[in-house]
Amino acid sequence: MKIGVLALQGAVAEHVRMIEATGAESAIVKRTEQLESLDGIILPGGESTTIGKLMREYGFIEELRRFAESGKPVFGTCAGLILLANRIEGQDEAHLRLMDITVARNAFGRQRESFETDLHVKGIDETVRAVFIRAPLITQVGEGVEVLSIYRDQIVAARQGHLLAASFHPELTDDTRMHEYFAGMVRESKATTAAK
Repeated sequence: MKIGVLALQGAVAEHVRMIEATGAESAIVKRTEQLESLDGIILPGGESTTIGKLMREYGFIEELRRFAESGKPVFGTCAGLILLANRIEGQDEAHLRLMDITVARNAFGRQRESFETDLHVKGIDETVRAVFIRAPLITQVGEGVEVLSIYRDQIVAARQGHLLAASFHPELTDDTRMHEYFAGMVRESKATTAAK
């Protein structure tokens, strides 16, 4: 099982470490042709406008849409959540438009308002350690979207089929369970594809 991390900008090495901790093989993805060999991909945190611009420049928008449409799982964390969203508050244009969610950028304020907390995440036993850094929020979800975690009445994690999104940075802790949850999604997807 091979899980890639989009490496145009952001917390790439930290996600690679977490993927390997789950027992999966990791790949640092800088070219669209690398997508072919992957079973799943993580879109990391960073600066969503910058990553979006680089994705357009290097042809990743169409290729990642195709990747997701083939049923392969995609996990967006922080900026990666913004990249997955259908709608971004205050912006005319979204990026990948894969998940039926509306997001608000920097909803938790600036860098100095960063914080850590323990969250209840549906499908994971015990609380998950989460780091919020200039984090976005999911302000609305469509019918097919399952809310996985809420912090102070706000949605901070959601899933739509084979798409997973989190406002926080699970890769900046020693808690591998969000990555294990995603690895489980990738395993399911591989098994379904193999059975066809």
